[in-house]
Amino acid sequence: MILRLWLTLLGLALAQPGVAEPRDALAEALALPVASNLTGADDAPRFAWVENEAGVRNIWTAMRGQPARRVTASTQDDGQQLYDLAFSNDGASLAYVAGGDEEYPDEEDLPNTGIAPMTPPQQVFVVPADGGAPVMVGQGHSPTFSPDGARLAFTRRGEIWLWVRGGEARWIARVSGTIDRFTWSPDGTQLLFSEDRDEHSYVAVLDSDGQRLRYLDPGLGQSVEPIFSPDGGQIAFIRYMSPPAAAAPDSGPYWSIRVVDIATGAARTLWSAPPGQGGRYAGTRSRNLFWSRDGLILFPWERTGWLHVFALDATRGGEPRALTGGDYEVETFVVDRDQLLYAANADDIDRRRIWRRPLRDGAPVRLGGSEGMHFFPTIAGGEVAAIETGVSTPAHPVLLGARATPLAEVPTASGFSAPEAVVFRAADGMEIRAQFFSARGTGPRPALVYIHGGPRRQMLLGFHPSGYYSKAYVMNQHLATLGYHVLVVNYRGGTGYGQAFRDAPDTGREGASEYRDILAAGRWLAARNDVDPARIGVWGGSWGGYLGALALARDSDLFASGVDLHGVHSMLRPVANTLSPEAQERARQLQWESSPLGAIERWRSPVLLIHGDDDRNVDFAQSLLLARELAARRIPYRELVFPNERHSFFRHDSWLRALRATEDFLDLTLMRRQPLP
Repeated sequence: MILRLWLTLLGLALAQPGVAEPRDALAEALALPVASNLTGADDAPRFAWVENEAGVRNIWTAMRGQPARRVTASTQDDGQQLYDLAFSNDGASLAYVAGGDEEYPDEEDLPNTGIAPMTPPQQVFVVPADGGAPVMVGQGHSPTFSPDGARLAFTRRGEIWLWVRGGEARWIARVSGTIDRFTWSPDGTQLLFSEDRDEHSYVAVLDSDGQRLRYLDPGLGQSVEPIFSPDGGQIAFIRYMSPPAAAAPDSGPYWSIRVVDIATGAARTLWSAPPGQGGRYAGTRSRNLFWSRDGLILFPWERTGWLHVFALDATRGGEPRALTGGDYEVETFVVDRDQLLYAANADDIDRRRIWRRPLRDGAPVRLGGSEGMHFFPTIAGGEVAAIETGVSTPAHPVLLGARATPLAEVPTASGFSAPEAVVFRAADGMEIRAQFFSARGTGPRPALVYIHGGPRRQMLLGFHPSGYYSKAYVMNQHLATLGYHVLVVNYRGGTGYGQAFRDAPDTGREGASEYRDILAAGRWLAARNDVDPARIGVWGGSWGGYLGALALARDSDLFASGVDLHGVHSMLRPVANTLSPEAQERARQLQWESSPLGAIERWRSPVLLIHGDDDRNVDFAQSLLLARELAARRIPYRELVFPNERHSFFRHDSWLRALRATEDFLDLTLMRRQPLP
């Protein structure tokens, strides 16, 4: 009775005006809106983007000097993605896709992360940019407006559909593979695309009435990034092949730029990459081929060991001319009339800025001022916009000039502190860069190594533009407030530090050399006076889950606890049939030795396993497999499973539950050093 009375009085006190409920800092920060999918109209200065606020996704549009307008009306954390935004040239109409998986848009089994009684469809919508109800025009993805805006083409599992305003969408063609880089010809009479057939791909042109389909210059390899010439008479594309197993680094050549005359079908090699540095094709995170109106073809190349933008004369070819250069990497680039815009870590290796320079002669100029980081330069009617992030501000759209001007209200996290850039060396001498989040509290503190996935990623000194890594950044800030030091490691195999770092030898299933960087990070923490060396843990997801599991398996004496989100635990995969039987067996053995399961007999530390069972990036069976092996050896573990969830959880509730479980598990096993019940 006394307990009930006490609880009643407590409830009344909390209900009184002026008595605040306890602040939930983690939930507040995770719920902040995060912008993505920034796009612009060709002939009007209008932009659109997707905003995800606590799992509720909506599309917004904006122009300079006008308040942002929301053009969709979602209210639920239902896991339904919005993506493939595409304006008509005049900016009056906006097409988009709702449902399905942006990363795997052509799947038969669509995601149902909200566990609805019926799986939601993948649908293409068109909405007036100035306001009005969206119109569903068909099922599919990759919508693209004709130059006059009267027609919309889209695709669905190899089918090509055409919608005409005021009418019904009709099916006009079908191909065998997956369609990518869907583009209209300048005169609106043809559709250009690449067709992926797994181990090879083709460039194809379809008449917009569906009467004729042609494959242009088919070959042995991947034909990607097709683009029309400004007059629509020619097509350029990149053709590449993957080097064979055990190929020498300077072997090749492995890629070239091809040009095809549409009327005759005549094809020629405009340029072929020479052997040596840059002899293997590497692209940016956006389009990788542009044809300027004054006859230049722009493409990325690693000739210097860093990914930069080069230009070729579209008629004569010749020696490519570097438009960017230095010890930095271009992450994305676009062409705006006679200007190149690119995002790069040119003035700070751990941050991104956006630069503009003439395609011909002239020096680059940085846009957006000195505040914040900028990503994904986007053009609309001569205006330049980008995604901006900062120490306390997640991804949001801004207009770029001498300074950055927000296109909408800027979300801000409360109480965040700037991480410190640190550098250390692995045992083999490799220089590794990282960010250090200093714990709040006194005395030796527990510490964590955070490991990103990919592995083709780079963590930054602030919010990441990726929704996945934005949440990881929030969690690392939160862990620091709870009293953990956190070291975020940009291990070898990641991006941002040049080809030699990204293509470091013996990584992954070829020897897991990147684990040396994780081990060095743990030892760097253990050597600090403000770290309790008996309370060092590890957490990460995807490839970070793999490396975290490897840390717990190989070095439980250093890593006392860990959280493994959808990690890989057995690296055994089919090996190339171009290797001899003896070499194949050696390769298989190396895969096993590179696996967490290969060191399972040394695993002692407790681990939390988190996985969604509809993961298409890392098979859910990887966690099932590890759980059985841990149970057989009485290694303590906990589990958190999300039915129907994908790799990068689609629902905000899934992320909140996963990171709450991470906090609770680390509190028990590191902060308090209690055994799992």
